[in-house]
Amino acid sequence: MTYLAHPDRYETMPYRQCGQSGLYLPAISLGFWHNFGENRPVETMRAIMRRAFDRGVNHFDLANNYGPPNGAAETAVGAILREDFAAYRDELLISSKAGWRMWPGPYGYGGSRKYLIASCDASLKRLGVEYVDIFYHHRPDPDTPLEETISALDQIVRSGRALYVGISSYSPDLTERASTIAQQMGTPLVIHQPSYSMLNRWIEDGLTDTTTENGMGIIAFSPLAQGLLTSRYLNGIPADSRLASNTSLHADHLNDETVEKIKALNTIAHERGQSLAQMAIAWTLRKSAVTSALIGASSVAQLDENIDAINALVFTEEELERIDAYATESGINLWAEATESKHA
Repeated sequence: MTYLAHPDRYETMPYRQCGQSGLYLPAISLGFWHNFGENRPVETMRAIMRRAFDRGVNHFDLANNYGPPNGAAETAVGAILREDFAAYRDELLISSKAGWRMWPGPYGYGGSRKYLIASCDASLKRLGVEYVDIFYHHRPDPDTPLEETISALDQIVRSGRALYVGISSYSPDLTERASTIAQQMGTPLVIHQPSYSMLNRWIEDGLTDTTTENGMGIIAFSPLAQGLLTSRYLNGIPADSRLASNTSLHADHLNDETVEKIKALNTIAHERGQSLAQMAIAWTLRKSAVTSALIGASSVAQLDENIDAINALVFTEEELERIDAYATESGINLWAEATESKHA
């Protein structure tokens, strides 16, 4: 059946200006890491994308290595874009990234011009689009001069492969340097994608100030702390969870102290009339420096629950003070200064 988007899709979703650019993102964006590969039925993926767009989520976030396996998410999303969303391309924000390992050899990861441009071309082919709206360098590369990396992003924009460019998981100092280089080249970085949650607050130590001063927006990934900030772990570790399978998280991340934090935050969420996941997402959006929260979804029901976070985005000072007592660093920032030296 031909997909017709809901006529009221823009009525309830807030849209926020991304830094000082003309780019506006929905408060909630949909990402496809670990949940849009060969491990999901195509019709489930199609239903999630349709429902997201019907609710005003017009930003779909990918990367070259999303799947599983690598590249599968872009291939799957590309097919659904062609079949269902061709008429809506100008309403969509499609983003992709490169930086992590994608293929063998010294040019299969990092921040070199060769890798970034080749990877962008491959992403465009898998997605079946002429350009992406945002292209990111996915993580810092200590072995490539920053000038080369930013110059490659500049070329990607000037060649028409992307409309905007950004960075991910860069420290405040590296963000400042990258932004200066990009502005000198005439293709400013407009967005930074860091991990951020109530259990991972590193961006508050300088990064939000740096992005604001340089006219950049922030899209926060992993606002649910890899699922810890949901009801899943309130009573132990489910057999089908990421912790049980050591997928990105491992059992050490759920110690007694963290469990107590999660339970206390869950109580506050219920007092607000929200699930823990909804409050966690809303909390990341409490300050204007964060433009959008990036969520994943394995079902339409999960997607709807998370999008419903927009129904209660305002916090009282008392609520924020209570949350701060439990929203503390918990050793789950898996991407802190993420590097993979070619010379290691």
